[in-house]
Amino acid sequence: MRVMRITILSVVVAIAVGAAVVARVAHAQGARATITDPEGPLPDPAHIPMVLPKDIKWTGQEGRQQQGLLFGDPNKAGLYGVVIKWYPGNFSQPHFHDQERYAYVISGTWWVSTSNVYDEKNTYPVRAGTVAIDKANTVHWDGARVGEKEPAVLVLVGMGPVKTVQVDETGKPKPPNTAR
Repeated sequence: MRVMRITILSVVVAIAVGAAVVARVAHAQGARATITDPEGPLPDPAHIPMVLPKDIKWTGQEGRQQQGLLFGDPNKAGLYGVVIKWYPGNFSQPHFHDQERYAYVISGTWWVSTSNVYDEKNTYPVRAGTVAIDKANTVHWDGARVGEKEPAVLVLVGMGPVKTVQVDETGKPKPPNTAR
């Protein structure tokens, strides 16, 4: 009889402990934050530095093509990242870069060509969500076609310094003073 009481007591204690653990897990899961809860504190900038959208420095011409520097510097040694906005109806001319670059299309449609000859009808649509690799020393040109409803916005990441070389219709580098 004594053994049975100890066994029953052990089972009851085990069930109670198990129930307490389950209740704690359920409580912890129920304590998840939602978007209606207040924001937490700003993360320590020594741990997670941030650049707010209003603080991105844009160059270029709004309505044509703009670049916003995210980090690094394409003209200096090291990793860099830029945001490019191609407004509808604007393209670069055939060119190549001496460094590989990686592009991610954030929004809109980015139109690209690998032809030495500039003809907007020979551009291919690269849509939002696509990753593209701009291979070093290979000719391409890019922009956004007339009729697009929004700019093509992409992030480019690469190693600097990067040199851009304009090419003629045979793919040969143009002299620097004729580059557009």
